[in-house]
Amino acid sequence: MSIIFRGTFPCMESKELERATFAAGCFWGVEAAFRQIKGVVETAVGYTGGTVPEPDYQNVCSGRTGHAEAVGIIFDPAVVRYEQLLDIFWSIHDPTQVNRQGPDVGTNYRSAIFYHSPEQQKLAEASKARLAALKKYRGKTIATEIVPASQFWKAEEYHQQYFEKSGRGYCASPKCWE
Repeated sequence: MSIIFRGTFPCMESKELERATFAAGCFWGVEAAFRQIKGVVETAVGYTGGTVPEPDYQNVCSGRTGHAEAVGIIFDPAVVRYEQLLDIFWSIHDPTQVNRQGPDVGTNYRSAIFYHSPEQQKLAEASKARLAALKKYRGKTIATEIVPASQFWKAEEYHQQYFEKSGRGYCASPKCWE
């Protein structure tokens, strides 16, 4: 199984690109949402935040590895700012859900921001505080974890760009994300 975010990537050689990693439930829809954003250069779905090396989908779904289903993103900050990616992250899932999104239940479906730098941590925490201050969730606490990025294990190939490969569409309108 290949590992993303370790070493260099051809797309990162000629530009000042950055990384972002988000978990917001099933990674298929999360990846599809971010792939539509101008300035997102590359995405991969995978597993992060756990303790078992080289996890696979079956092990992660067992809940015994500690991993979250996540999306690794390579983006061009000259085109899309990290703050904009955070806004999209908050809009595509319910951050008050603990270890679930919709019908998907388990620690692997938790909401998390895995930051790659102190600046990303600061921006993520400020973004979460702004969202909480809006009181959009009728008294519910935002359960999203903000934690350092750890090793990201790329998921099996059939999970990559799932909606595109399966011919199933993904709604690009923010109205679909609410």
